[in-house]
Amino acid sequence: MSGAVPSGFLALPRVDPSLAREVQDDLDKVEEMLADSVRSTDPLLTEAASHLLQAGGKRFRAMLVLLAAHFGDPKSPDLIAAAAVVELTHVATLYHDDVMDEAEMRRGRPSANMRWGNSVAILTGDYVFAQASTKLADLGTEAVRLQAETFARLVKGQVRETSGPQADVDPLDHYLQVISDKTASLIASSAEFGGMFGKVDPETTGTLTRASDALGMAFQLADDILDVAGHPDDSGKTPGTDLREGVLTLPMFYALRSTDPADERLRSLLGRPLDDTEAEEALALLRPHPAMGEAAASLRGWADKARAELATLPEGRAREAFESLCDYVVERSG
Repeated sequence: MSGAVPSGFLALPRVDPSLAREVQDDLDKVEEMLADSVRSTDPLLTEAASHLLQAGGKRFRAMLVLLAAHFGDPKSPDLIAAAAVVELTHVATLYHDDVMDEAEMRRGRPSANMRWGNSVAILTGDYVFAQASTKLADLGTEAVRLQAETFARLVKGQVRETSGPQADVDPLDHYLQVISDKTASLIASSAEFGGMFGKVDPETTGTLTRASDALGMAFQLADDILDVAGHPDDSGKTPGTDLREGVLTLPMFYALRSTDPADERLRSLLGRPLDDTEAEEALALLRPHPAMGEAAASLRGWADKARAELATLPEGRAREAFESLCDYVVERSG
């Protein structure tokens, strides 16, 4: 598989072609390691654990590990395993998320919980995380510590989301904190892993970690905007999924703040489960609403925060790639 043509972000003309090829070749090695990692002597476990990996995915976190290492030594022998660890951790959380959300689809195919039931899906997520931990044990105690802290934030974010905001907490602030814990934390740790195993100097690693944290916020906001404005080919799920489930995201929070009497019907539809007819009505009202522009401006703000961090780094193809990644996250939301 090595030598495959770069795709997605790496295929953009703003990314140095030689860097894109190097990262893509390493991603191919990560892909092979991921497939090997989830093989088991139990056929059902192998099939279930391979289910989401075979469905594809952007491998965004693994790519960040590899890209960050280009500020140091991108040929360090532990980088492939480090990239596989963060991707396995991410995939493990998806199995659990789908059970809690009662999701029917993931990455364009039936979710594991729909295909095998909740018990198998939960155990599969546990198994995938165990495989990540096995690889992690060979990477040293500092890597284990970082992984443990990150996983604790992932769990805390899920608990926050499940329990909802406290009475004295602004629901929008609560929503952003959930994103910080559930999404941005692992994306930031991906860059930190890349710096750690790419022998990048601590100051640069810190900058990349902060930039990737802001980038992680932008990444999730882009997904939330796409769920309203996007097409299934862009987001991998049917538009309005959050609306149907009664989940509030950034465009909806802004719409709820409207005091315009014309928005009364839209406000009445937000924050509660909707049937298909109501969801289509809500989408039709929300897509042209000024709240979408406000949400897009917030997304750009997080991307700009990442760019401001990156601007302090030495110029070169790795910095340019990270800056292009900021553009890519913003553009995919449109």
